[in-house]
Amino acid sequence: MSSEAVRMEIRGIAVEVARKDIKHLHVGVYPPEGRVRVAVPLRLDDDAVRLAVISRLAWIRRRRDEFQRQDRQSQREFGTGESHYFEGRRYRLDVVVSDGPSGIRVRDAGWIEMRVRPGTGCHAREAMLYRWYRARLRERIPEIIAKWEPRIGVVVADWRIRRMKTRWGTCNREAGRIWLNSELAKKPVSCLEYVVVHEMVHLIERRHDDRFRGILDRVLPNWRHRLDALAREPLANETWRTCAEA
Repeated sequence: MSSEAVRMEIRGIAVEVARKDIKHLHVGVYPPEGRVRVAVPLRLDDDAVRLAVISRLAWIRRRRDEFQRQDRQSQREFGTGESHYFEGRRYRLDVVVSDGPSGIRVRDAGWIEMRVRPGTGCHAREAMLYRWYRARLRERIPEIIAKWEPRIGVVVADWRIRRMKTRWGTCNREAGRIWLNSELAKKPVSCLEYVVVHEMVHLIERRHDDRFRGILDRVLPNWRHRLDALAREPLANETWRTCAEA
């Protein structure tokens, strides 16, 4: 059971507070702007929440500063010469207009070629690239899951890709299902693998507690390095809602 989230201002920082039927308080700082959200056990009152947030202010401000310093992709128009990221590398987009079949491919080390039919506008090109990213993730994810199922000791019954603004992944333990952010197609494969493993471990342990971290330490000892690398990757200004309005 959980209550509707409320907003509090603590030392000049807007904090979203959600009370849930949980044992421990959890503070999260989320991209792209450093939104602060606190999951709070039902037994704790507002004063206890304020004290908990104040005690973590140095960490919160440090994380918010990290997000603010991150490189951000400029507004996307999906035209030739524009920069786009795939598997952690920066590419230039080459839009080729022709009457032939449409499609996208990595042409060489520095270019992604997008072949479109005449009259294909910005939003259609955006959707086309999004479908290509999803297809590339669908090629990568099964082999990652197959690699890690025996190592972690879990079975992923189902996995899906969706757009998410504040999380790289999530899971449903009861269904054995994990969800992965479509933006992961832009990140290094090592970061994608970390997120997949992270969600698979959540099928064993729901919380980010000592047991959860202990499993990660055992199966993926360099997971903190991968997490740091993920945090350093460029952010989209707003996931996929990027074409300039007419």
